[in-house]
Amino acid sequence: MTTMLVDHLRSLPDETLAALLRMRPDLVVPVPSDLSALALRAQSRMSIARVLDGFDRFTLEILDAARLSRGQSGTTSLEAIFALATAADHDAVRAAIGRLRARFVLYGPEHALSVATGVDEVSSPYPAGLGRPADLLDPAAAELVADPARLRRTVLAAPPPARAVLDRLAAGPPVGTLAGGGDAGSPVRWLVDNALLVPVPNLGFELPREVGLLLRRDTGPLGPVHPAPPGLDAAAREPKAVDSAGAGQAMDAVRHAESLLLALEAEPATVLRSGGLGVRELRRLARAAGLEEAAAATLLEAAYAAGLAGEADAHAAPIGRPAPETQVLPTARFDAWRASSIARRWTDLAAAWLTMTRQPGLVGQRDERDRPITVLAPEVERSGAPATRRTVLALLGAQSPGVAPTPDELLALLDWEAPRRTRGREGTYREVLTEAALLGVTGLGALTAQGRALLADDAAELGHDQRAAADPLGTRAEGVRAPDDPPTAVKVLDALLPAPVDHFLLQADLSVVVPGPPEPELASELEVVAEPESAGGASVYRVTPEAVRHALDTGYAADDLHALFRRRSRTPVPQALTYLIDDVARRHGGLRVGSTGSYLRSEDEALIAEVLADRRLSGLTLRKLAPTVLVTPLASGRLLQELREAGYAPVPEDATGATVRGRVRVRRAPARSSGLARLGAAGAVDAIAGVQLTQPRLLGIVEQIRRGDAAVRASRRAPAAVRPGNGSGPVAVQTHTQALAVLQQAIRDKALVWVGYVDAHGSTTSRLVRPVSIGAGYLRAEDERTEMLHTFALHRISAAVLD
Repeated sequence: MTTMLVDHLRSLPDETLAALLRMRPDLVVPVPSDLSALALRAQSRMSIARVLDGFDRFTLEILDAARLSRGQSGTTSLEAIFALATAADHDAVRAAIGRLRARFVLYGPEHALSVATGVDEVSSPYPAGLGRPADLLDPAAAELVADPARLRRTVLAAPPPARAVLDRLAAGPPVGTLAGGGDAGSPVRWLVDNALLVPVPNLGFELPREVGLLLRRDTGPLGPVHPAPPGLDAAAREPKAVDSAGAGQAMDAVRHAESLLLALEAEPATVLRSGGLGVRELRRLARAAGLEEAAAATLLEAAYAAGLAGEADAHAAPIGRPAPETQVLPTARFDAWRASSIARRWTDLAAAWLTMTRQPGLVGQRDERDRPITVLAPEVERSGAPATRRTVLALLGAQSPGVAPTPDELLALLDWEAPRRTRGREGTYREVLTEAALLGVTGLGALTAQGRALLADDAAELGHDQRAAADPLGTRAEGVRAPDDPPTAVKVLDALLPAPVDHFLLQADLSVVVPGPPEPELASELEVVAEPESAGGASVYRVTPEAVRHALDTGYAADDLHALFRRRSRTPVPQALTYLIDDVARRHGGLRVGSTGSYLRSEDEALIAEVLADRRLSGLTLRKLAPTVLVTPLASGRLLQELREAGYAPVPEDATGATVRGRVRVRRAPARSSGLARLGAAGAVDAIAGVQLTQPRLLGIVEQIRRGDAAVRASRRAPAAVRPGNGSGPVAVQTHTQALAVLQQAIRDKALVWVGYVDAHGSTTSRLVRPVSIGAGYLRAEDERTEMLHTFALHRISAAVLD
């Protein structure tokens, strides 16, 4: 079979071979040495499995028809396949055969089509759900099916329970187990006794192919075939409502992702030794962001893939102590991300989710060692995850805007589109739908406008990679987006989101209502001066004494806060807020904290006495050094915290006595780009996905394969004097003088000569070359196949024969 395929490949034009390599890129990783190697790889189990995974259900059914219709020669024909696929339209059958032949799963002329050998190895041993022929199973069964009239009478005579068993087996698969060993009087025992079923080892039985074909006389030899995908009875929603729902979910996804990263900023999460974050860490982060743990895991994985979070070592450990732990915390990119628009932030997250080789749905499940799989762990790595997401979203994108198929309908459609990839992985596809809804890629079950734009941007990015491979110098500018031109998804979502606002509405109860998404500058101000209460289309904050004190700690003065609220509020500033700011500011800084352990000083001796007498602060072990100075062995940060919890308003100062203002400096993980290897393991890389097969490169690969094939064929016709034997040398060896004379003659005549050459390892090869010159102990000759100049040491040339 391989020889037949090699001969067939050899007869094809370069363009046809290039088309094969484009459709099956795994065949060129690495580039095969010759056509024989290409044929072997094209029929290998792994390559055949990969190409069959891409076929739809009907194409696989026609492939089963080709397998069933093979004759004694091992080949089939178009007419034989048509005869089996009686329930399908001939045009549909011919189109399916065309897809199989284009990928060389079937090859050869139409009257003698061969099936690639790897198909039988990776497919079911029962094509179309039919068993093996009776003559391969049992002589009694073979005798029964040889008489069609007797076979029909025997089937008609089967008792109803036995006929029910026959009908189930005829639908496929044609094998079963003998329950109870096939007790006397059972339906199976009747069928076995009448040769309609054949016992097989391990107490099983099989329905012969001829019996199955007889029972399928109403549906056709292949049974029910499916030339078209299943129809959808999906709800049609208003596209505007779908886009609005998706836009609202996109805002929530951005807000929750930001909350997760801020929680990591406040308290970095420690990485487990096995990689990933612990269950308690995920629970803590989810609680801080107000999310379910599954949703928090998805957003954390997407943020990590987008380069917004990374790893950094904890503070260095003292000498002699264990090495510092690794922690996960925001990267420097997070600050720039927070300052960008909501649409830009969402696009970064969603694009990272679409392309990341991670499957967040695995978080919380158990691995092969029965250990829980944690977020950001190496076990979450799945190289096929991007293809799975693109498949699901592409099917949704193929529907009209607003069409929202149910998960079951979508799985049925996926089962027709790619049954080998779908069956057994239904849970994975449902996870993709859940994650897409969480991120706002879908809304009300349908693909949103920003989801369609995200897919378009992804396709354009893949196309850009192809163009870059075809134009490495960048001389062609068509289809290239300007660096400052945002992706389409950003523009689409920007149009759906309400315009950012630069103001808020102050209420008498000191609540702050922001009637829309705040601008980045306003959001940063609100983060300092108020505490969030609720979020959504209109977010609500509240001004509290703690929030005002926090604002004063970061460098605001009382007048600055009054000015900020007057400038930003579209409603009058409540008098209660003015009194609150003035009251907190008057008390703020009355106490000052420094470090000795740490000290506490104040110009107000009565205030110092009050603190010293306060029983709530007895754990600080305060000691008076002077009427205005107290000291404690605790650090200044702990002293500040305890005093504030007791209701005082101290501020820190430096060694000169000046008040320390400004925000606390936060740590950041080193900057990293998206798509880097995850915690504890190098990410799996699909080498085939990275192959850029442009037409010029394909034709170059084809030429390289043909040259290798020509060299192999030429070596087979080399003269006996230069052909390697069973040992390390040639079969017949010339004297060195004779070989040198032949080479000199070839130089004069500019003729081709076969050269036997012993390499440094002692093995002999034969080369067809055109000698150019002899001198200094070396032969310089041009290789006929590669047209390259080579140098051969004369003392290693064992023979030379003119071609």
